[in-house]
Amino acid sequence: MPDTVPPSWKPVLEPVLRTAEARELGGFLVAEESAGKAIYPPRGSRLKALELTPLDVVKIVILGQDPYHGPDQAMGLSFSVPEGVKVPPSLVNIYKELESDLGISRPEHGDLSAWARQGVLLLNNSLTVEAGRAGSHAGRGWEAITDACVAAVAARQEPCVFILWGSHAQNKAKRIAGLRDPRHCVIESAHPSPLSAYRGFFGSKPFSRANAFLAENGRGTIDWNL
Repeated sequence: MPDTVPPSWKPVLEPVLRTAEARELGGFLVAEESAGKAIYPPRGSRLKALELTPLDVVKIVILGQDPYHGPDQAMGLSFSVPEGVKVPPSLVNIYKELESDLGISRPEHGDLSAWARQGVLLLNNSLTVEAGRAGSHAGRGWEAITDACVAAVAARQEPCVFILWGSHAQNKAKRIAGLRDPRHCVIESAHPSPLSAYRGFFGSKPFSRANAFLAENGRGTIDWNL
């Protein structure tokens, strides 16, 4: 692995990282970088979701597809961009739904780290991408790693919420045993991208529904203000 696995996730990921698939992923990333290709996010940020949200504090999982592929956008958290970077269209729509759902004014920045620190695992399916080429690292080995992370959350006894926006996240969920366990809450809707948000994302109220479930199960709530 090009990045250090955070301690709480090591027991989950060490078996996966010993596989040939993981070694091939590492070799692929090294080769791409050696060839002069820009890979996002940069080294040191690729496991940021796991760093900010230890396994034992996960309350909610929000699954994305792969990192943003524009300069300075990707920061290791699904849907999130650093402060000072223009808020991408999908996140603009997430903020619109947040305002409609909970009355929270739309933030002026796109950094979702505050959610992650409260137990919202903002995990992409692939954790790297080549600059300017969306989906370019799909099928290279990240899926086994991120599947293991989601499966580890699903295997815990504590009730969790899984927010699945769009068919990509919903198809990933089908691969993972235990995610549909009755003790968990699964919230599904269309993706927040401009192409699909009006097909069922707007009005889906994921934030209030997630908090209601957490409160009912004694896990507190998330402060969605940023």
